[in-house]
Amino acid sequence: MLRLGIPVIGVTDLPRAVAFWTRALDLVATEEWRSETWRTLDHADGSGRALGLLRSASPAASRPRLHLDLFTDSTAEQEAEVRRLIGLGARAVDWGLYPPEPDFVVLADPDDNLFCVVDLSRAPSGS
Repeated sequence: MLRLGIPVIGVTDLPRAVAFWTRALDLVATEEWRSETWRTLDHADGSGRALGLLRSASPAASRPRLHLDLFTDSTAEQEAEVRRLIGLGARAVDWGLYPPEPDFVVLADPDDNLFCVVDLSRAPSGS
């Protein structure tokens, strides 16, 4: 039976990506499938795989069709997480496609892969 695995991010610097994503999302790098071009990151609580990192020679897409959304529960938490992620090596992106009063902030990881930090309290389906 086919089942969904894990999201995989293409990166140019595998050790840098491991350092960023493990600290950003409280993940741990495992030995599972480890190679010069691959690292598997698991949830720190032992609940399983979370993310794959694959060394890639291609540049990150400026408008990717698929990306990660990282959730927060409030505007204050979103602002704090954006500051923390930038401190870990992410950068703010000058995103010209924001809607009026966006519930998300677009950042780029150290390899320029775009991801969003979403404030669920302001999301269209939020309460």
